[in-house]
Parts: sequence; C-alpha cells; structure tokens
Amino acid sequence: MIDREHDLPITKQAEVLNISRGSVYYLPRPVSAADLALMRRLDELHLEFAFAGSRMLRGLLAAEGCKVGRRHVKTLMRRMGIEALYRRPRTTKPEPGHKIYPYLLRGIQITRPNQVWAMDITYIPMARGFVYLAVVLDWASRRVLAWRLSITMEASFCVETLEDALARHGKPEIFNTDQGSQFTGAAFTGVLAKNDIAISMDGKGAWRDNVFVERLWRSVKYEEVYLRAYDGVSEARSSIARYLDFYNGRRPHSSLDGATPDHAYFTPAAHLRGSLTPAEAPLIEAENLFRQPGPPHLQSQTVWLPRS
Repeated sequence: MIDREHDLPITKQAEVLNISRGSVYYLPRPVSAADLALMRRLDELHLEFAFAGSRMLRGLLAAEGCKVGRRHVKTLMRRMGIEALYRRPRTTKPEPGHKIYPYLLRGIQITRPNQVWAMDITYIPMARGFVYLAVVLDWASRRVLAWRLSITMEASFCVETLEDALARHGKPEIFNTDQGSQFTGAAFTGVLAKNDIAISMDGKGAWRDNVFVERLWRSVKYEEVYLRAYDGVSEARSSIARYLDFYNGRRPHSSLDGATPDHAYFTPAAHLRGSLTPAEAPLIEAENLFRQPGPPHLQSQTVWLPRS
C-alpha cells in the first residue's frame, strides 16, 4: 500500500494509512538456511498431520534425526502462521478492537456458486526465503476467485485480494474466514459490511469449518510448491498462477463428479451436490485430507537439513 515513488512523503503515507512508520522502514532479519529448511519440513508435516502441535512436531522431527527445541518450533510456527487444528476451549482473546463473528454455515445447504466464499492464508517456501499466499475460494464449486502473494501477513494484501474477487465476480451471500487478525480487523470486515455480505468465522482451531480451503492448500503444495524451488517472489507468482489456472480450468475434481471448478462455477446445475453442507460434506473431505499419505517423494524424506 506504500508507494515509495509517490510525491507524498512516506511518513505522510503511513500517517494516512494509520500504520507505524517503523514498520515501513523496518527490514526484517534474514532467515537462516537451516531455519528455512526446518520451516519447509514443518509445513509438510503440518499438511500431513494437521492436528499436531509444537510438542508432537518436535517429536516427529526428532524421529527423523533433527534435534530442535519445542520453543523454536513454536517460534517458527508463529512465523509461518500455522497451528494445530482441533476443537478446544476458547481461552484466547481477539485483538483489541477486533470483533469475532459467529459461524453461520452450520446446517446450511450450499448448492450454488456465490452463495458462500471462504478465504485463508498459507505459507509458501522458496529456495531462499518464503512468502504468504492468500486465496478467495467459492465454496460450492471449489473455484479460486482471487489470490495474492505477500512477503508479510499484514491485512492489506488480504483486503486487496477480497476487493479483487468482488470486482471480478460480484459478491457472495456469506463470507467465511478463520479468526486471524487479518480477517477480524476493521479494514477487512468493513469491506464486507459495506457490500452487505454476512460475515462468518470459524471456531477457534476448528479445521472442519473451513476444510475445503485446507484441501486446496494440500493440492497446491503437493502438486506445485513442493515440486519447485522458487528463486524469488516473481518466479513463485508466475508458477503459482500457472498452477491455479490449471486447478480452475483443467484439473478434474471427484467431489464435482469429475468436472473442473470453472465448469462447476459457470454451469453449476449438473455438477454441484444438493446435500453439500458444512456439517456433512467436510466429513468426506476430511477423511481424504487427514488419512491420505503424501506423495512418495515426501513420505520417505529423512535427510533434509543443510549441514553447517
């Protein structure tokens, strides 16, 4: 959102956007090669064992010959924006001034495009460094409506992704996210409220509430990201763009009776299940999500940390 080539000084731009000047000028410390390799492996383990917290992940790493402290695992998980996914008592408080909205999808039949959209963020490893991918997904057709890459998890790139989806595809009746601060802030929820879109938020740590986006992440990473070693953000952006074009336009989906998301989105009558509800359909998706092994090239991987 900051334009360094604009005539308006950066300090004034920061003031207008109500963000810290320090965050504009701050250059983050580079992540070591060992930590980048560790984060990549944590991402792979999280996809396969999404219920695993820092303690279990540390144990899984130790079984592979990597000795790392639980505190360091927790630090890297926070940086990556991942956490164990399971139902638990709500003991955390939202960000100050951020409103948490109720989950609206329980028991609702989702039978048509633009009835419900969902959005999430995931970590994308590169050869040197990493980025975050945000996606807006149409729940019924599984079609990716808009996406963005960012080097930070700030709310601004989520807002831009949302606005792009609205500009291209109209608006949904309900928009579902998790309770991340990017989605609970006024900048994001304000766009939804202005467009008269009902706001729905997952239960804290409830993987089933947004299982179709979790399924998308598994496809993106096993079929694209883990097969590459992006040299930089521009290469990651162009390669992911090619994959998402394939995902939308050519990749068949068993849940859509073999149709593509594009076909299901633009000609929905023949492909969308009439009984698709967040209370029932995710049970089928979840079995695939958590019980299917990863690709062979990841299952037997044991030596992955660079030697110093």
